[in-house]
Amino acid sequence: MSALCDGRVVAVTGAGRGLGRAHALAFAAHGARVVVNDLDVALDGAPRPTGDADARPGGPAAAVAAEIRAAGGEATAHGGDIATTEGAASLVTTALRTYGRLDTLVNNAGFLRDRMLVNLDEDDWDAVLRVHLKGHFLTLKHAAAHWRAETRAGRPPAARVVNTSSGAGLLGSLGQGNYSAAKAGIVALTLVAAAELARYGVHVNAIAPAARTRMTEHTFAETMAAPADGFDAMAPENVSPLVVWLGSTASEGVTGRVFETEGGRITVMDGWRPGPTADRGARWTAAEAGETVHKLLTQATPPGAVYGT
Repeated sequence: MSALCDGRVVAVTGAGRGLGRAHALAFAAHGARVVVNDLDVALDGAPRPTGDADARPGGPAAAVAAEIRAAGGEATAHGGDIATTEGAASLVTTALRTYGRLDTLVNNAGFLRDRMLVNLDEDDWDAVLRVHLKGHFLTLKHAAAHWRAETRAGRPPAARVVNTSSGAGLLGSLGQGNYSAAKAGIVALTLVAAAELARYGVHVNAIAPAARTRMTEHTFAETMAAPADGFDAMAPENVSPLVVWLGSTASEGVTGRVFETEGGRITVMDGWRPGPTADRGARWTAAEAGETVHKLLTQATPPGAVYGT
């Protein structure tokens, strides 16, 4: 295996399980030194109850870091809450104090509190937006501040950020208004960050992965068992090669992009682009506007179906 990330330092949030764990292990296998972040909470973000069967000694971040070291790699655990200023800042300082640098940030941490809109509590909305969208913003902010300082000191980095959106953020998903809104916000944040940070040598991209994790075990219940042909299309490890490549210097020139990835498939998502247009050069009446919209829609590509419909 080629060591795409030999010598690089990579921080992965939510890396105690699922996709984050797969990413951390894959980066380590490619020569990276890894800061493994995980707050070790339940699926809905609540503190883990005493005696939880899913708990691991020292927490999942420590377990994954130990797994990397046992395989001959370098890793350190970080248990801070990346949706707080202190936690996000300490993620960056942990990388700098432990390894002297930070090259790649992978934002992956998140949890679910699914409800239909009429049943969605304000606390459930705030909690999901906080961990997904605010958690991406704060880690990105502190990492970017470091990379800007490096550039101004004459040490321009070849820095990379990989954010985690979702098909729910691209198309919407029934019962996941909070999650869909957060993941859509991550796409917009990715585009802004890519434009703003290019001058500092930072590439920012996002993935919209589909894989079997704690968050999706009910969605992919029918594919939980390994298939007869030996290829488990829903294994989180299938997503990690793209993340490793995006987090390496091999991805030079690729920024401001969103990739949907599942199993053996990678798709470049085009995003919002202008479609059919009508311009009369003057103000429409309400009736004329409606008639024009109906005509334009006959020329437009139908939107993708919302997940769950």
